[in-house]
This record gives sequence, structure tokens and C-alpha cells, in this order.
Amino acid sequence: MKDGKLIVLEGLDGSGKATQAKLLAEHLARQGLPVKEITFPDYASDSSALVKMYLAGQFGDRPDDVNAYAASSFYAVDRYASYKTSWGRFYEQGGVVIADRYTTSNAVHQCSKLPPEQWEEYLHWLFDYEFRLLGLPAPDRVIYLQVDPAVSQKLMTGRYHGDESKKDVHEKDTEYLARSRRAAEFCAAYLGWQTVHCTKDGQMRSIQEIQTRVQALAQEILG
Repeated sequence: MKDGKLIVLEGLDGSGKATQAKLLAEHLARQGLPVKEITFPDYASDSSALVKMYLAGQFGDRPDDVNAYAASSFYAVDRYASYKTSWGRFYEQGGVVIADRYTTSNAVHQCSKLPPEQWEEYLHWLFDYEFRLLGLPAPDRVIYLQVDPAVSQKLMTGRYHGDESKKDVHEKDTEYLARSRRAAEFCAAYLGWQTVHCTKDGQMRSIQEIQTRVQALAQEILG
């Protein structure tokens, strides 16, 4: 059996990952490719229980109340369960998997809890843990949807119709979100992610304009 391809859509909240992942999967399916779309965390599965407790604030009101390594483990276990029960065999038989978030989200959100001088050490630990020890596949391509922070905040507020109480512990903490953006920019450069600039002049580019670039980046590794 020949391993398939894994393409990850990454970006901070409000960047349109779910929309772009769905459109890319539909585009590849129309080309006749075997394609499956996945998203993390997998809230429909029991495997996300610790993630849900963490985001609901049951381990503390602030993201920093759970250290980077513990929080990473919550998400990694959820991914492992999803791989074993949902998409692993499909991928191993040559399927194309489009992921809305992946290990890359741990990289961004958990790096932001650590001082920058520890980021490289953490990233080495993270990828060794998930890709070598747990045996999860590494992405063939990571597409980072970059959105200006002000636009991202406006989109998140609109998502909850102005009801701030609906935001999770990540979304409520503006300082944490600013740190996450700095970590995301570092990860994109350090890890060789492909960046798609999704905003221009304080506004989001059109969904189709972004998707055209996403499709081109995906096609490069699919041949």
C-alpha cells in the first residue's frame, strides 16, 4: 500500500480554515481524486473530552493555566484516536486527506505559552512525539492562512453575534491571541509553511481568491 497525501490548512481563529478546507476537498473530488476532509479537535468523538474540558476552562480560566506539554497531549491523543478509527486506512491506501488544523495547531497555540528561546526545543519535542512516537503521518504541505489581527477579532466577534461569553479560553484572552500570532509567524517561517495572505487594506480577500491560491499550493504536491 502506498501512503497518500496529507494537506493541512492552518491559521488563527477567523482565518476561514474550515471554508477553505471544504472547498479544496470538493475541488479535488471533482478531479476524481480519492479525498477525505478531517477537522481537529474531533468534537464528535469521546477522544476530545480533555480538549473540551480545557477549552471550557475546567483546568483554569486562562490558557496558561495548562502548560504547553500537557495541553499538547490532549490534542495529540484526539488526533491519534481519529487516525486509528476514521482516516488512517484511507490515507495508507493512497487517499488525499485535507485537514482543518493538525499538529500544526499545537505548534502555534502551545508555543505561545513558552518564551521564544524555548520554541525550537518545544517544536522538536512535539513533532517527535506525534510523528515518531505516536506514529501519525507528517503533513506533505501546510498552508497557513494569514489574517491581520484586527480583521480576525472582528470576524470572531461576528461569529458569536457579539456575545463574548461564547468564546473559549483561547478566544477570550487577547494577549494570548497576540502571542499566538507571533508564534504562528515564527512557525510558518521556521517550518517552511506556505503562507496565503488573506487580507488586504483591512478587509478579507474574497473566498474564491483565497481558494485559487490554496488550490495552486495543493496541486504542487499532488502533481
